[in-house]
Amino acid sequence: MITFDDVLNDSLKDPEFKKEWDKIQPELDVMRAMIDARVSQNLTQKELAERTGINQADISRLENGTRNPSLNLLKRLADGLGMQLKIEFVPKQTLAK
Repeated sequence: MITFDDVLNDSLKDPEFKKEWDKIQPELDVMRAMIDARVSQNLTQKELAERTGINQADISRLENGTRNPSLNLLKRLADGLGMQLKIEFVPKQTLAK
């Protein structure tokens, strides 16, 4: 059976696809981190909304990528999850020649 990761890894061999994928990777990382943190605590979006005061529909939009979070909103989510928000800048990886 072919998995999503198999298809993704094959697609990332195409330079144009990889370029577009790399553009959206930070947003995908934020979405995945939010979802993973909520799910690891067995929270529904509604429960997280109650903890944070953020509308459940807005949490859904954040998780599906149709709304970009502000730094303040990310802080509120982290607080509601009992977590600390950490943002870092890391060097870009260069291709070995």
